[in-house]
Amino acid sequence: MDNKRFIEEMVDKARKAQRVFETFSQEQIDAIVKAIGKVVYDNADMLAKEAVEETRMGVYEDKVAKNKGKAKNIWNHLKNKKSVGIIEEDKDKGLICIAKPIGVVCAVTPTTNPVVTPMCNAMFALKGGNAIIVAPHPRAKKCSKHTVDLMNEEIKKLNGPDNLIQIIEEPTIELTTELMKTCDVVLATGGMAMVKSAYSSGKPSFGVGAGNVQVIIDRDVDFVDTTQKIIAGRIFDNGIICSGEQSIIVPEDKYNEVIKAMEVNGAYYIEDEETVDKFRKVMFPEGQINGEIVGQSVQFIANLAGVEVPKETKVLLFKPKGVGNLDYLCKEKMCPAIIVLKYNTFEEAVNIAQTNLNLEGKGHTAVVHSNNMEHIKYAGENITVSRVVVNAPSATTAGGSLLNGFTPTTTLGCGTWGNNSISENLDYKHLINVSRIGLVRTNVKVPTDEEIWE
Repeated sequence: MDNKRFIEEMVDKARKAQRVFETFSQEQIDAIVKAIGKVVYDNADMLAKEAVEETRMGVYEDKVAKNKGKAKNIWNHLKNKKSVGIIEEDKDKGLICIAKPIGVVCAVTPTTNPVVTPMCNAMFALKGGNAIIVAPHPRAKKCSKHTVDLMNEEIKKLNGPDNLIQIIEEPTIELTTELMKTCDVVLATGGMAMVKSAYSSGKPSFGVGAGNVQVIIDRDVDFVDTTQKIIAGRIFDNGIICSGEQSIIVPEDKYNEVIKAMEVNGAYYIEDEETVDKFRKVMFPEGQINGEIVGQSVQFIANLAGVEVPKETKVLLFKPKGVGNLDYLCKEKMCPAIIVLKYNTFEEAVNIAQTNLNLEGKGHTAVVHSNNMEHIKYAGENITVSRVVVNAPSATTAGGSLLNGFTPTTTLGCGTWGNNSISENLDYKHLINVSRIGLVRTNVKVPTDEEIWE
């Protein structure tokens, strides 16, 4: 069977399932959405183990935490929200809003998050009454399929239609490309080439941008506590999270204090340029990230570089040659490594962050550790990112947390800065169409032209 026919049959099955599903009540839909999140939560350990074994990257314990955290946070966000039928009636404006499904969602999912991304996208898609077809990364096809199988078992228990969630079991670029062309909307979570392909598919698409999270440390914080948070974020799942910390930008007069605090929390500081260059060449041969280091441990990377580091090292801390295009280490490093840069004024810190983002990662995320609200607002106003995390580990909170207002998700839009269509965290609301009924407002005083222009 050729690729086109294969995908057409999958989409046809999805459309039949979706037409049945869109007749379900809000309560029936929510019961299914809750169940597919809960089954991942309940099987977090097993799915984490399978993901590590198959992809050969990341940290088992962190993947368990991620599976449980995303499942519960997303459901907590989705429950009690209207997503089908009449979702809003604004009597003052005379508007009635009616949610309707988009249809069939294509979800291209990455090897870095092979369990939670299919789960998250399925929860959002089904919340809106849609069907979904997952196109997993070839290196994660088995654990992604197991995740989908578990979710489908729950759907069956609740009398949901067959084929509401499908997955390409033997994924190829050709099949994924054909799926993107045939479905109704594309969710593209992964590398920039794939995201570009999604936007070229001819279908509405929601993609992500490259990450390169810049972290500004203000003078008024507890450096030990702050660096503990930074390192916790940087090493989570061996650094494969797109919102993971990449550079710390610290006050020059507090530089030694910050370095000491980083070391207290498990960093191994390397400032000798000859040694740093050994890591640079291993991590960025010819200026591009080495796929062999992605999601690997400190010791693995150090061995590749031929450098001996203490066994207890949690993260590698490098002093780069400069800012932006002066050093490849200013780019995204998808492993437990981070760089440190100095600033004098807070304005200079923001400029350094923006310079690195102009090299890579514009539109994604920045972090400010500060107790100065004026500084926090200044960073938000002047750095071209879609989200600014404050006083928290970015890797585990930029994608939504019970302690912040970001939507829990696995797809972080980066706006036009990152060539994306949204500058916020993807949500179920992006996967519904809304019809609006506009009633004539009889109780409105219509202003005169003079009043309008006065």
